[in-house]
Formats: sequence, structure tokens, C-alpha cells
Amino acid sequence: MSVRKFAVIGHPIGHTMSPFIHKRLFELAGISGQYGIIDIAPQELPARIKELNELAGYNITIPNKQAIIPFLDSLDPKAELYGSVNTVRNGSERRGYTTDPDGFLKALEAAGIPFQGDICILGSGGVARTFMYEAARAGCNITIAARSEESARRLADEVRNKLIGASVSCCLISELDLYNKDFDLLINGTPVGMFPHTENIPVSHDTIGRSRYVFDAVYNPLETNLILKAKGMGKTAVGGMSMLVWQAVAAHEIWDGSQYRKEDIEQLILDSANEMKKIF
Repeated sequence: MSVRKFAVIGHPIGHTMSPFIHKRLFELAGISGQYGIIDIAPQELPARIKELNELAGYNITIPNKQAIIPFLDSLDPKAELYGSVNTVRNGSERRGYTTDPDGFLKALEAAGIPFQGDICILGSGGVARTFMYEAARAGCNITIAARSEESARRLADEVRNKLIGASVSCCLISELDLYNKDFDLLINGTPVGMFPHTENIPVSHDTIGRSRYVFDAVYNPLETNLILKAKGMGKTAVGGMSMLVWQAVAAHEIWDGSQYRKEDIEQLILDSANEMKKIF
């Protein structure tokens, strides 16, 4: 029986954890599959679609998450809502999905963090957008705090227009202390604290103290300064490596219906962090 082939596409795409994570997931599921890396710029997609269609499936990272959509036959409802695709399953049709939200929700669930109440989201970029939509879908009261008030308002307006009734307010990150509000969950959707600038932290000690739980989308290092400070205050806090691995798990559920034990995924998260140290 021939081995099915998968890959991750992006541009530029040098150091990526995807092959390590997905190969381990194939092994855990007892499935024979090859997983590679393909560098494709958006303008090259039309000429490379035939190559991609020969794969059993593939993942997509920046800057191709929107550019791939015109070349697909259909979209999963959540991918359609987001206007973004990070996973494609080839077969009778080429169908696009987004597993980033699933990875985020699974990471919270695995850590025992409830996704409800008053949520503060730091940032207004692509990953913050994921958190914003899921918080709105969950009926949370959202505060989006960004460096640019204009970009925060633009994201808030987008979510309100697509999800009628969404509760969203905006402020500058620098104003959070003046805001003087308690949060059930603080989510960092900015790159602050990411390697090599690991000493940085996106918010003040006071803001962390007024947050019951903390999630940081940064996955390098495994525990950012934000996570360490939150844990030092006795809070439950989880980093982005958990989300990265769980969104890969969601892709395998789409491709093969694979199921995994929580303990195996927790070990893979730790192993991925150790593997990452060899790369960076």
C-alpha cells in the first residue's frame, strides 16, 4: 500500500515545528504517512495547485491562509466564517478547514480553564482575531486591548457585524491599568515575550493579578515571562505550544478521524518544546 503524503505550505517557511508534530501524530495513530515542507508564495499558487492536489492533505501557514481559498471546492462553516484556511483535505473534493480555533479551545479545556465571563484579548492581529471570534461565539464579554486603538476598533466592528450581539469594548494596552477591571481570562495574542526577546511581558503585574486565568499564544519559549509571573501568583496559565499541538490534532481528526489520549498529547507538547530548543 502506498504511503499517503502530506505537507505544510507557506512563505518563507524555514524553521517549523509542523513536521515533528505531525509525524508523531501519525505514529501515535498507527497510520503510515509522510509529512514535508513546501515553500510557496501566494503568487505561485496557481502554478503549484496540481502539486498540492496530489497530496492527501496539507496545512497552510502565513501568507497563504486566504490565498488558497479560490482553489478549493468547498469550505467548512468555520473556515467560511473566518475567511481563513489552515488545513485542506483532498479527496472527492478539496475542502478547506481552520483548526486554529479548535487548537485554542482544546488547549483551554486540557488546562481546565473555563472559557466564559469577562475576557481580555491583547492584540489585534490574526491570532487575536481567532480568539475574538471564539470568545464572541461563546457569549463572553470581551475587552480587546491593542497598541493601536484604530486596529482594535476595526476588529471589534468586524466581529460585531458577523456575530450580531457580540459584546466587545476596546482600549489601549497601556490603558489597562487605568481600566481597573477584573478578568476571568487574560489572553495574549501579541508576539511580546517570544524568543529571542523572552524578557518582555505584554502587561503589568497589576493586570495579571486582576486576571483569574492566563493564556499566552507564544509557544517559544514553552513558558513565557507572562506565564511564569501568572503561575508565581498561583494562577492557572498555559502557553501556545499546547494550542499548536492541539490544532495539529484537529487536522488529523479531519484527515483520518484519528483519536488520541490526552496523556499522549501532553507528552507530545513537552517533546515538541524540547525539539524546538534544538532548532532555535
